[in-house]
Amino acid sequence: MSTHDSVDVVFERYYPGVIGEIVRVHATYYHEHWGFDISFETQVGRELSDFMRDFREDLDILIAVLANGRFAGAIAIDGHSQNAGRARLRWFIVEPEFQGQGLGHELLARALEFSRQADFRKVLLWTFQGLESARSLYEQAGFRLTEQHRATQWGSVIVEQKFELDL
Repeated sequence: MSTHDSVDVVFERYYPGVIGEIVRVHATYYHEHWGFDISFETQVGRELSDFMRDFREDLDILIAVLANGRFAGAIAIDGHSQNAGRARLRWFIVEPEFQGQGLGHELLARALEFSRQADFRKVLLWTFQGLESARSLYEQAGFRLTEQHRATQWGSVIVEQKFELDL
């Protein structure tokens, strides 16, 4: 347990209900701020459920943060569905009311530490242009933009971006 701006913070691995919380926060945030439709929510739910069903403790991690007992954010490293030596950072989000308190930075640091301990050589992530706070965190951690292209998905037109980090 740690304290961030007088908030009691606990970092947990899986706990009952966390999958639903991650899907809820993604669906709500990206609908309100980017206009994403139901296809986004169903994709997050399906892919996160598949990840948890096939979860391997040696290759995967899901970290959730609770602030004052409430879900405040999450991050995952998916190593089992990637090529050997590579992992994918996924489902990284912090509830808007808890942003700016260092929780995202700490979640990312914990996920990358797991990746190093699991002997991954590379971590990649997919995001899209416009998420500047997240991009800043990625770049501070050493990620570099390696690919981008326009895409029409989730009821919106976005510029998808791939970032990679050599460990």
